[in-house]
Amino acid sequence: MSLTVSIQPSGRQFDVQRDETVLSGAIHAGIGLPYGCKDGACGSCKCRVLEGRVIHGAHQTKALTPEEEAQGWILTCCATPQTDLVIEARQVVGLGDHPVVKMPTRVTSLTRLAPDVMVLRLQLPANNSFGFRAGQYIEFILKDGQRRSYSMANAPHMVQDAGVNGMELHIRHMPGGVFTDHVFGAMKEKDILRVEGPFGTFFLREESDRPIVLLASGTGFAPIKAIVEHMRFKGIRRPTVLYWGARARADLYLHDWAEQQAAECSDWLRYVPVLSDARPEDAWTGRTGFVHEAVLADLPDLSAHEVYACGAPVMVQAAQRDFTARAGLPAEHFYADAFTSAADKLGT
Repeated sequence: MSLTVSIQPSGRQFDVQRDETVLSGAIHAGIGLPYGCKDGACGSCKCRVLEGRVIHGAHQTKALTPEEEAQGWILTCCATPQTDLVIEARQVVGLGDHPVVKMPTRVTSLTRLAPDVMVLRLQLPANNSFGFRAGQYIEFILKDGQRRSYSMANAPHMVQDAGVNGMELHIRHMPGGVFTDHVFGAMKEKDILRVEGPFGTFFLREESDRPIVLLASGTGFAPIKAIVEHMRFKGIRRPTVLYWGARARADLYLHDWAEQQAAECSDWLRYVPVLSDARPEDAWTGRTGFVHEAVLADLPDLSAHEVYACGAPVMVQAAQRDFTARAGLPAEHFYADAFTSAADKLGT
């Protein structure tokens, strides 16, 4: 027996099986509800129930507090409907044009750009039909069935030209991490890795004409890089500011690339790097502090903007809270992908 979920204000509908989460049903129906970790840890999938009721599976209280749940908010990734539902989700789009596929990929190169950042390049199968939107991610399927998620760091047109570029990913080493220890240890060129994707609702809304803030911390720069490349390829020239936050200068592992993009696209793109823990040896003369605070200092009125934020959950959550409360950013124009590690999902 299935139940019906209706989405407002879009009017979209889809069916969910009795034992299926709201998010799972939406993905199977090709409807792009917002989501991130899919494990109840990041809060990216938070929506409000207007009619009906759900039962929540295990989730972290930082993603959904008891007070929020009492007010009708749910995490669609771990909420199972008990009745037909009407939910409010203002970011809904359709993703049916890029089906989710599983495929083998081959490691073509491993390049360390910082002590703890590796650029991993993968070659897709020669007959691949893999399509995605700049900003989306894939999941690596490990031998024991575990999965690890990483955003594509180059634009779709570059990935599809597999003979030249293939797929680029930015991997930060998490000591003790099953996958990243392997990337920084035993992984070598020509290894075969199995992946599935694309996933996620973090991508540029091309139909909009709003000015853009691209906000990244750490390796959250990866999907932001893909969006910039896509905008250049498509000739999208909306006024855009790229803010990239990191601890020290070495963590801005593609700083020169970002400066070059801003120089070549100076009529529409600016680049503002921000260090939160600059060291004397960095000889840093640029901006310091929290990266989202730099945005607020430069753009105290965000009411006409769109924001695309990717990085550590604490940065994404602070930006969403402060941009809407202090700078008037409409909540529906904040798009985010929080990089939630396996440790984050366990609440450790």
